[in-house]
Amino acid sequence: MRRPMRPVAPQKDGPLANEDITSPDVQLIDAEGENRGIVRTRDAMAEAQEQGLDLVLIAANSQPPVAKMLDLGRYKYAAQKKAAEARKKQKVIEVKEVQMRPNIDDHDYQTKMKAVQRFLDDGDRVKVTMRFRGREMAHQDLGMQLLIKVKEQTEAIAKVESQPRSEGRQMVMVLAPK
Repeated sequence: MRRPMRPVAPQKDGPLANEDITSPDVQLIDAEGENRGIVRTRDAMAEAQEQGLDLVLIAANSQPPVAKMLDLGRYKYAAQKKAAEARKKQKVIEVKEVQMRPNIDDHDYQTKMKAVQRFLDDGDRVKVTMRFRGREMAHQDLGMQLLIKVKEQTEAIAKVESQPRSEGRQMVMVLAPK
């Protein structure tokens, strides 16, 4: 016989507050930031409600837990803003790829090198791929010379993250900005 599904209680995010605090005593910090010492949780909650504030656990793992009187909505809003600001400042490093052939012309090579320069200046890693087709596989040394030339030209602005290595019909080298 199948049992009916019970609704799952929604999980609360953020710190424990008010009735969720199970500890009998807490180390109380009032709204001004002054330490009041160890107080019964019920008394601290009553005092916080008198002032129109919430009792929020700041350090739940300490003995006794540390609780502070503050406005929980404002606290969550400030934490949300702080997290959004941190996400905005971080830079996602992408890997850009530049593909070449061993018999590349000078002008085409210069165009590819400008792209590599631009990617490195933007703070992205660059994967330089040397493709070999048909009989070009017999002259892999030409491809290696070209990758070494790329490495020498970008020496001032990039460090080689992975040395040129052969992977089937292509050679790959990864550059990262200094």
